[in-house]
Amino acid sequence: MATNQVAQTPAISPLTIKERTGSISTAEIISILKGEITALHISQAFSTEVAQEITTNFVGSSGLKERKDGVPGQYVGASHYRKDAATYFKEAENARPHVDALFGNLVDPVRALFDALKRELHKQGVELRLACSEHGKANVCRGLSWSGSGTYSLDPHDDVAQVLRAGNDYELSSVAHNTVAALNFYPSMSEEGGNLRLWSHKPTVADRKSQGVETTGYPYLAAYLAAVPCREFQLKAGDIALIDGGFVHGVTGQSGNGRRRLVLNSFFGFARPDLVLWWT
Repeated sequence: MATNQVAQTPAISPLTIKERTGSISTAEIISILKGEITALHISQAFSTEVAQEITTNFVGSSGLKERKDGVPGQYVGASHYRKDAATYFKEAENARPHVDALFGNLVDPVRALFDALKRELHKQGVELRLACSEHGKANVCRGLSWSGSGTYSLDPHDDVAQVLRAGNDYELSSVAHNTVAALNFYPSMSEEGGNLRLWSHKPTVADRKSQGVETTGYPYLAAYLAAVPCREFQLKAGDIALIDGGFVHGVTGQSGNGRRRLVLNSFFGFARPDLVLWWT
């Protein structure tokens, strides 16, 4: 079985990458949504003071939990990964006070970006809102600290499979037919490693079936990706990375006993030409 999985030759898809320093713009975010840019890395996008306070609040959060879904890490918030809609939205509602508490009295940089994008899309006749159901609505982000050991602290994966297979109870499943954008704010980074690695491969349903990851998109074997070119982003506290989550990506192993790698993560994308949904 493993031999068959590796035997499939991954198609190479070119990466269009933009890297710079400063504030993120709504035009760049929309370029990711429309598939014009594969990845955007902005250094020094939010202040180190804000980053440090968010990190302190995460470490001390009463809502901090260990993931139990086969992906090693700690989190504050809710993830739709491998959950039905009722479970996810209930967890999102329960976690909301803990997510809000990550920012304390700060101006929430994730919410600020969400609100700016909402205003810009509204001018274009497009609604941006949090994904919701009769059970509640999504949070604007979640805090994650990956803790896998070895070559990767988060194994190579794609974000589309879990959205495509979310089910009819989720309105967000339709986003899988467009670009599933993954937004990452980095309040803290480890001393070494913890880099974002992005491969030039955007798996199809057939690719996922061949690798046995049809419903999860996780994990892709190193042997499968061995011949695929990749780019690595050297991240620092205060950076933002925004990628087309349909491309395989992962987080390199970390070392150092001091700072942990912390990311504030969200997903969003077009559910219809006039609607962009946002969730975690």
